[in-house]
Amino acid sequence: MWMICKKEWNQFFNSITAYVALVIFLLLNGLFLFVFPDSSMLNFGYATLSPFFDFVPWVLLFLIPTITMRSFAEEYKTGTFELLKTWPIQPFGLVLGKFLGALIIIVAALLPTLVYAFSLQYLSNSGGLDIGATIGSYIGLLFLCGVFVSIGIAASSFTNNTVVAFIAGAFVCFMLYTGFDALSKLPVFSGMLDYYIELLGINFHYQSVSRGVIDTRDLVYFFVVIVFFLFITQKNVIRH
Repeated sequence: MWMICKKEWNQFFNSITAYVALVIFLLLNGLFLFVFPDSSMLNFGYATLSPFFDFVPWVLLFLIPTITMRSFAEEYKTGTFELLKTWPIQPFGLVLGKFLGALIIIVAALLPTLVYAFSLQYLSNSGGLDIGATIGSYIGLLFLCGVFVSIGIAASSFTNNTVVAFIAGAFVCFMLYTGFDALSKLPVFSGMLDYYIELLGINFHYQSVSRGVIDTRDLVYFFVVIVFFLFITQKNVIRH
């Protein structure tokens, strides 16, 4: 499993696309949070990272499928998947290795954003950041990344076309993140099923954890969704 994880890491950072994607990710966050006047955290008058945690999932919707689209699609296309099958590793170990490899890359991309927290804490004249909410938001963000990565590699396991894998992964991530929220607001569900429909979406649980209160139900939700998509990926890997 760790061999696969290391392979994913090396394969990603051997490409110039990797560095371009990470630089764009950090640049977009920096511009949105510190430069653009309508969203700059420096104009809030108090220390908060909430604009970052509201904005970054939308960037990750595109960044993570960019990273995961090659996970299996590229292996199918180049024929190296047949070589992987000869390795002394079970299908789920292969899937888990791919998942962890991509997730570690995302974590590496998020680590520089801790500078935002330290900067605001240092610049704040009174109170500083809500440490509990900030930690909870980062925990929620990690689980969100885990869900997006599991969706991305599942999409990649269906096709040998990386572009199709990217589009499918981004679309499913988008629908799970915001689709149920939109569906719950339809008048036909108002006052009846709207709350339960909203419960099915990622954003509901992400926002819940971001308040700094770690609810077991939210963690179970993230775990179940991740396992579900990893299970689908395993089935595709066995079929191939």
